[in-house]
Amino acid sequence: MRTVPSTDRLVCSAKGCRHVASHAVIWRNPRLHAADRRKVWLACTDHRDDLASFVQLRGFLLEVVEVDRLTSADG
Repeated sequence: MRTVPSTDRLVCSAKGCRHVASHAVIWRNPRLHAADRRKVWLACTDHRDDLASFVQLRGFLLEVVEVDRLTSADG
């Protein structure tokens, strides 16, 4: 069973950003990933909407949650 890393070490996934992530953008490309697969991009407050919009425009967005709500089943 995989554990989720401590939230004090999570860094935003936006290119070049090194801020601490406070949100998780959870997504899946249905053409590539099984229905139970969930990909996770971490996001700081400044990049949350940009990262979520990027996958939402493609129809891949599942949900956006705070990082403390991540479970071992995510990502």
